[in-house]
Amino acid sequence: MQKTPNILAGPYLERAAHWRKDEARVLAALEDAGALFVPVWRMRNVIAWRRDEARAYFVHGRSGLLERITGDYILLGEFHGRACFAVELAGDAPPEFEPGCQFQDLRLIAGDLPQEEAGVLAYARAMLQWRERRRFCGRCGAPTTALQAGHVLRCSDPGCASDEFPRIDPAVIVLVTDGQRALLGRQSSWPPGRYSTIAGFVEPGESLEDAVVREVREETGVEVGAVDYHSSQPWPFPSSLMLGFSARAVRTDISRQDGELEDAQWFTRQQIAAGAAALPTTHSISFRLIEDWYDAGARTPLRCEPNVRMWGQKRIAG
Repeated sequence: MQKTPNILAGPYLERAAHWRKDEARVLAALEDAGALFVPVWRMRNVIAWRRDEARAYFVHGRSGLLERITGDYILLGEFHGRACFAVELAGDAPPEFEPGCQFQDLRLIAGDLPQEEAGVLAYARAMLQWRERRRFCGRCGAPTTALQAGHVLRCSDPGCASDEFPRIDPAVIVLVTDGQRALLGRQSSWPPGRYSTIAGFVEPGESLEDAVVREVREETGVEVGAVDYHSSQPWPFPSSLMLGFSARAVRTDISRQDGELEDAQWFTRQQIAAGAAALPTTHSISFRLIEDWYDAGARTPLRCEPNVRMWGQKRIAG
């Protein structure tokens, strides 16, 4: 079992779900000068750079945001004892905050942030993405109205009045090994040399273990036997929950069947250490799966190998 949660996971705030139906309490929190607001513009978060250190930028009090807000506030919970809300900002150009602040893609910057701050930004992004995709009722097409501090969307047509709740898409992600080698694949849209673990969405009527077996077989032709749960990671790009597994191959011949991958290969620890494959970013669960397998059978930890290549950078070790 994981001793520490993956980045974007963990108890980074108190969700305060009992507040959501207490409208008076939510309104009072909104007016509190100490309340924190997470601004999001076009699904990008504000990052503040302080002496080459990346930090999440929180707006204290809502007065400075009022003219740019496109919808309702979404209560995220309490962060360090202070009410925390997500807000979406309008405009063709990003608003300006303090010097050193920039709107950036959390997918790229999450690993540089303190873990609890990265989690809050991911939560805000996920909720606003859900709201954006559910502006109209899926049953009758009428506009939806936000309730319960932004955690319920109700159809505005009284004859329908159906409720919509935040949804996530479960996806399995797995490191397949034969003991000495790891199975990695790449998509054609990726830069040359980039590889990752095998992943795919869970289908209706399918268990997680069945999804692992099916995805590995469909994408690589490899058959797996034992499937063991590793850990999970919320991945709001746009709305996935990555469920990590390790699996042991019982048949290692590669035969790509569904065209999902451009290439799939077996890599030894020596090949990975030499930079034969560019590995995923260190804040992803895919890297965590590779790292745990690698470190279990190597004298030198993966992060200390000088020639390991990463997505977007040449090396991982200093």
